[in-house]
Amino acid sequence: MDFWYALVAGLIIGAIFGFILQRGRFCMNSAFRDILLLKEYKLAKAVAVSLVVLMVGFAIFAFAGVIDLAPKPFQPWGAIIGGLIFGIGMVLAAGCASGTTYRVGEGMMGSMVAAIGLTLGAVMASWGVLADARIFLQQVNLGQITLFGNFDTTMTPVFMLIVGLVGIALMFYFWAWPAIKKRRDANEPLIKFENFKEATFKKAYPWWATGILIGLILTAGYVASNGVVGITGGWRQINQWLVAETLGGWPGFIIFGIILGSFISAIIAKEFKFRAPDGFTLLKQFFGGGLMGFGAITAAGCNITNILGGVPQLSIHSIVVGVFIILGCWIAAYLLFMWRKD
Repeated sequence: MDFWYALVAGLIIGAIFGFILQRGRFCMNSAFRDILLLKEYKLAKAVAVSLVVLMVGFAIFAFAGVIDLAPKPFQPWGAIIGGLIFGIGMVLAAGCASGTTYRVGEGMMGSMVAAIGLTLGAVMASWGVLADARIFLQQVNLGQITLFGNFDTTMTPVFMLIVGLVGIALMFYFWAWPAIKKRRDANEPLIKFENFKEATFKKAYPWWATGILIGLILTAGYVASNGVVGITGGWRQINQWLVAETLGGWPGFIIFGIILGSFISAIIAKEFKFRAPDGFTLLKQFFGGGLMGFGAITAAGCNITNILGGVPQLSIHSIVVGVFIILGCWIAAYLLFMWRKD
């Protein structure tokens, strides 16, 4: 990819992504953890909405020949162990890969420490002392398997489109239609256009809007680079820039874009503030970030790459990774926040 194209497109896509993340408070750690701790499902619904939007978007652009689908090859042990470790790590780090990154733009020093841990964990798993463990876990490779069998460039997008459209229909029926009826019965407008500027730039986005916008911007990201937007790979690439003579690559610029977009959003909403937790919490977040880095490289992608990049392509590998990220998140959340209470 041309340097200037990667720079400009990466910063633009990343900045929009970061703005949406910050306004929607979109973090999969919160989404999955809060199901267990608070019986709260709004962010989890946002993840679900983004998934069906991405399925339809990816399928349409694949049919048009604009993008090449590439579901992850199924590496069962890498998916299971990597996903589990990533899920545990994001609870300790107090944020998933994307949540950690956008919070850096808000001035949260704990997230910056977690991002450093994420980068080091990814580097150690890629080329360092943990590379042998990662290679061992990835040695079983069953190929590109989807929910409907082996990946097929013709049929897989058809199945993606069907699943996505059915998902949209079900979500509309069970989630949107009751809200529409409630507003109609109360004689309230379905869409309020007053204070549009404030609602766009200063107010928190509702979960459904966050899900739709995340789906749209990540679809745009795939189209712009003909590849899934990833977070861990971006932090790892920034590390490479520090030790290599060349500067370039889409993933690293995405990271700078996310931080910039989040920073702009936080400044506009007057939410930016430098904050640092106590030393023990910083150590815990650093360790959690390291676990996320190792888990992401072992699982061939973080939560964004697998859950919002691979699951829409119906990849069995990414689905297994997603399941074990959630399981790891719940195990860590239970041990940290619920075990003593029980």
